[in-house]
Amino acid sequence: MTFSVKFGKESAMEPKKTRGKNPIIDTIYTADPAPMVCGDTLWLYTTHDEDELVNNFYTMVDWRCFSTRDMVNWTDHGKVFSLDDIEWADDRAWAPQAVERNGKFYLYCPVHKKNGGMAIAVGIADNPAGPFKDMGEPLVDEGDWNDIDPTVFIDDDGQAYLYFGNPELRYVLLNEDMVSYNREVGVVKIPMTEEAFAKGGHMTGTTYGEGPWFYKRNGLYYMVYAAFAEGKGRNEHLAYSTSEHPTGPWKYGGVLMTEEGGVFTNHPGIADFKGHSYLFYHTGELPGGSLFHRSVCVAEFTYNEDGSIDTVEKCDGVDPVE
Repeated sequence: MTFSVKFGKESAMEPKKTRGKNPIIDTIYTADPAPMVCGDTLWLYTTHDEDELVNNFYTMVDWRCFSTRDMVNWTDHGKVFSLDDIEWADDRAWAPQAVERNGKFYLYCPVHKKNGGMAIAVGIADNPAGPFKDMGEPLVDEGDWNDIDPTVFIDDDGQAYLYFGNPELRYVLLNEDMVSYNREVGVVKIPMTEEAFAKGGHMTGTTYGEGPWFYKRNGLYYMVYAAFAEGKGRNEHLAYSTSEHPTGPWKYGGVLMTEEGGVFTNHPGIADFKGHSYLFYHTGELPGGSLFHRSVCVAEFTYNEDGSIDTVEKCDGVDPVE
């Protein structure tokens, strides 16, 4: 795949774009966007769909990082973590999320464990642009296939939570070191009820599928996720639930983004940046786009007074911010 569009560090000779364009990244295929705001910069971590497929399936071996200060001009920091850095894993560099604590940056990544199932790795770095170094063993490894798509959030009281899972939503209470969790509490399974996630077409009978994104805004906790409506052969849409407590009970909020996007999957990432709220997602809009060749996009949205969110339209880009 070759693109003629220039992407990378801004040149002093180039005028700023008046509006950003979707897909954000047009030099490689990317998916599973995970934004992290740090000061005046928004960092965006993504997975990377390789051009050449192995066994006609998702072929993903590393994680990429990009950054912006205005939502229009993006810097490509390249590969920041890969399967080559994780000795105990051999495949499936899937959807990550990063967080900062005490001057360190932690990148939580699902991978396939050698001679095992899916597990969650942690990369650690001194800089948001990496490079990240594997902590040497899985953080979560239940010996099944549920341990994917980690989302991390540190609450106001300092307690950190790591949610994850397909088809079930589960969480652990992270210790302050961010690389271990409270073993007495263990892995907690969220009740997969229709009240929490609505009736849907995934394995639990609800809409919840995978790709959770956990955060808090104005005292309300949000769980945004990739969802399946009732019926067979449906692509993933995005939906959300809310709670007054970080561990639930959850209450279904509605459809956040419809399923039309040209690919089977979608994956949410939400961030407030310089007074604006953004939903990151992925589609198949780049040339050659397909089920296994996806592209990261972003849309601006607003919250209603009660904290609810109306369905967000896919768009061609966002305006710059200062």
